Amino acid sequence: MSTTPQTRHVAILGTGSYVPERILTNADLEKIVDTTNEWIVTRSGIKERRIARDDQATSDLAAEAARRALAAAGVKPEEIDLIIVATLTPDMPFPNTACFVQNLIGAKNATCIGLEAACSGFLFAVDAANQYLLTGRFKTALVIGAEKLSGVTDWQDRTTCVLFGDGAGAVVLRACDSGAGILSTVTGSDGSLNALLNIPGGGSRHPVSPETIEKRMHFMKMEGKEVFKHAVRAMADASRKALEKAGITMAEVACVVPHQANMRIVEAIRDRLGVGPEKFFVNLDKYGNMSAASIPVALDEAIRAGVIKKGDKVVLVAFGGGFTWGAMVVKL
Repeated sequence: MSTTPQTRHVAILGTGSYVPERILTNADLEKIVDTTNEWIVTRSGIKERRIARDDQATSDLAAEAARRALAAAGVKPEEIDLIIVATLTPDMPFPNTACFVQNLIGAKNATCIGLEAACSGFLFAVDAANQYLLTGRFKTALVIGAEKLSGVTDWQDRTTCVLFGDGAGAVVLRACDSGAGILSTVTGSDGSLNALLNIPGGGSRHPVSPETIEKRMHFMKMEGKEVFKHAVRAMADASRKALEKAGITMAEVACVVPHQANMRIVEAIRDRLGVGPEKFFVNLDKYGNMSAASIPVALDEAIRAGVIKKGDKVVLVAFGGGFTWGAMVVKL
């Protein structure tokens, strides 16, 4: 059966990002936990990360990234009719964080959705917005990945507290016939591995109690070696499948923007895909792992730095707790 090639795609009109002013260096961490700059850099590639102020919530970070994306796109807040915020650190259990962002930026005509897929959240949110926009249900979407991970980081755990930072990134999306836009998406999940990366306390399984607080169950828990193994395989496989689905080869890709989790993971994915470091955009040395915010912040920085230009084909690829993973091919 023949199929008609899709001519209408959802394009990125503008990007924006925001990271807090406070910088927490590896030298600072040496004073907090038993660690060294050499140990952190060797195992993760991270040199510093950003930490939000106590009075900043995830929605505050998200709103600032959103304002910058709207400015880049030349779109007014009232033109946005869909906001999706991907985060594992919402302002509160409800309302969803997108509702807070709507209020902060004045996007009074938007339907607001919260989405949680850990570090894959931004890609999952863009994929959801893509479907809404292609059907015509909404015209203009604002998708944000934002995290205040400092609030759920166990600063007594030397193996995890060195990895995470705060920040937010945003994109403005609209369907068009220009040929640019989202060319393909691949996503996946494996709930049987949920215990390897999670925050066990605070939900209906383990509601807040003196016991959950004493056991430090409200902070991130991670089995690093197992996460590494699954992350590399899933991200490399998803990238290949997304390229095949888009009908292009890695040689045609100008840049890969991976989830900025760990330099060892990035290097292993590069090896599996058979490409050099020049094709991967990496900023994790400055920000650490920002979960759902890492890809949109990196994408915005790469565009503003001229690393990614109009007409370039880009691969976005992520992996997160759940487990969740995904890859997307986009023509800018």
